[in-house]
Amino acid sequence: MDRLFINLNLVTMQTSLSNPSDGYQVINNAMIGVTNGIIEYVGPACSDVFHGHPDVIDCGHALVTPGLIDCHTHLIFAGNRANEFELRLKGVPYEEIAKQGGGILSTVYATREATEDELYHLAVQRLEGLKRDGVTTVEIKSGYGLTLDDEIKMLNVAKRIATLPDMKVSTTLLAAHALPPEYHNRSDDYITLICDTMIPTVAEKKLADHIDVFCEGIGFSIEQCQRVFHAALKHGLGIKGHTEQLSNLGGSALAASMGANSVDHIEYLDEDGVKSLAQHNTVATLLPGAFYFLRETQLPPITLLRKHSVPMAISTDFNPGTSPIASLRVIMNMACTLFKLTPEESLRGVTCNAASALGLQHSRGKIDVGMEADFALWQLNSPAELSYRLGVPDLIARVVDGVLFHEN
Repeated sequence: MDRLFINLNLVTMQTSLSNPSDGYQVINNAMIGVTNGIIEYVGPACSDVFHGHPDVIDCGHALVTPGLIDCHTHLIFAGNRANEFELRLKGVPYEEIAKQGGGILSTVYATREATEDELYHLAVQRLEGLKRDGVTTVEIKSGYGLTLDDEIKMLNVAKRIATLPDMKVSTTLLAAHALPPEYHNRSDDYITLICDTMIPTVAEKKLADHIDVFCEGIGFSIEQCQRVFHAALKHGLGIKGHTEQLSNLGGSALAASMGANSVDHIEYLDEDGVKSLAQHNTVATLLPGAFYFLRETQLPPITLLRKHSVPMAISTDFNPGTSPIASLRVIMNMACTLFKLTPEESLRGVTCNAASALGLQHSRGKIDVGMEADFALWQLNSPAELSYRLGVPDLIARVVDGVLFHEN
């Protein structure tokens, strides 16, 4: 081992058949050994592993969790929609705001006008909020370009962010986010562009890990989303879905049946849909930030997800229109207070279950031998405090691939 982290109070998030909550329990006076960015030892402090001349880092009995994973974000965009927020609170209907040039298309126009450098610097600034909350992996979607060149521009920015030494990035093509104005009343033609041009190009350039769709009455139909999923799978890309946010169209069941890693939002998901997620090992990603910001009342089916043992991830859904919240710990608190998750469910939602939502369950989200050495050091006594307290700078440092990055 080339690096040892000692004097840890460790929360591994590993599970066992006898007690699924084992990994949530704190292991005091523990140690982690790392070689070439991979965990080689996890367990009690043991002098037998001190062979050679490893770099020894005394963590001062910090609470240590896996690095947090924000598995659903729209981090890259230009402009903002604070004016729309103000107008909505003054009672202006969304339809009127859209007629005035607002809504998602206002973000599309601003993003199309921005350069890669401008988008990069805006996104990196937003990323700082996630870093302060212990995030070591972030998913970033396109979807505010809606042309081949502009979607590629956004994904190029995401790949540039992935070169930062202290953050890992999973990329998603979300061209099926909204209908661009130049395709007004021609949604099938736009889906053809996505399937026949955008997906093959993005796959060839290795710019995306997943393809996502907005399956909704104001988005795209079941049949159109199925076409996008088939094209994605044909080109070796994973699939995800924005589904059942505003109505129950069956998008979650479709995505699950085709092998989706996750379906996200799901406020209107019924029991048949939940059973489909359970049958196909698809993660349910909850987005309490959008629920809060839009003042929604339809809660996701938490009781049914528990009943059928569907893993729940949670994420910021950071975006300019419905969840401008760059704090995963705030979202963890919302998941507990608004959706009534337990603090343990909340922590699983941003570690092991979030990793599964990105198809990364074999490398991230737990502290275990063979996993990537990504973890967070906290000035806390118990893992429940991560969901309990807001605004206090509890993070001491993040570790990415075994390299320590101290917080200011």
